[in-house]
Amino acid sequence: MSDELTFDLRELAAEGEKPPTLTGAEIRGRAVRRRRRRRTALAAAGTSVAGALALVVALSLGGGTDRELPPAASPTVTASRSATPEATVDLGRRVLSVAGRQLTISAGTVKTPTPTGRMTVVRKKAVDVLTARDLGFSDKYDVKAPWVIVLGASDGSENFIATMTFDEKAPGNYDRTSGWIGLRQADAKWLYQQLSPGAVVDIEASAGTSSPTPTGVDGGAATAGTGAGPGAGPGTSGG
Repeated sequence: MSDELTFDLRELAAEGEKPPTLTGAEIRGRAVRRRRRRRTALAAAGTSVAGALALVVALSLGGGTDRELPPAASPTVTASRSATPEATVDLGRRVLSVAGRQLTISAGTVKTPTPTGRMTVVRKKAVDVLTARDLGFSDKYDVKAPWVIVLGASDGSENFIATMTFDEKAPGNYDRTSGWIGLRQADAKWLYQQLSPGAVVDIEASAGTSSPTPTGVDGGAATAGTGAGPGAGPGTSGG
């Protein structure tokens, strides 16, 4: 290769070569600073993670001052005390009020009064066999009573509401049961359909002194008695 050609090639290479914008020392210094910043950032991140973990551990062990307290236990609701009664019995007025209606009743006599207080429907039977003892009769025979609703008290005792098949004049006029609550058959059937197991029934000695004007399911107003009194009728225990 001639010396002239060699010179031309070197000159061409020198013209194409771009000088660096930074010196070698400046490039090395920039790399050192970049590594330092990276190490500082990693150290700061590690410190933050460690602090967060320490806070979580402290709170879980009960050391936090803003520790969330467990919610208070919900108060126990006593159905027999807090539930709204679906039916109310006023023994003094011989009226059972339910769903806007007032049904006439016959309750226990002076010798066998109807228990008062809050009761709950525990079961129902479309037809049940009631013994003479259940009905307060002295004779030894049983009676098939339709539309029987059994009521349970908080002390475990039971009473019932049923049809007075043997004396439908008694409801609204006089008391002649052994403590249970008697209704006319039409009223007893309607009430049977209204009250379900679990329904609350309040039985009161007297909720008022005004004269009752109850209306039964059949729309007939209660009529006054015609000389019959407590214990009247065959097969009774005499009061």
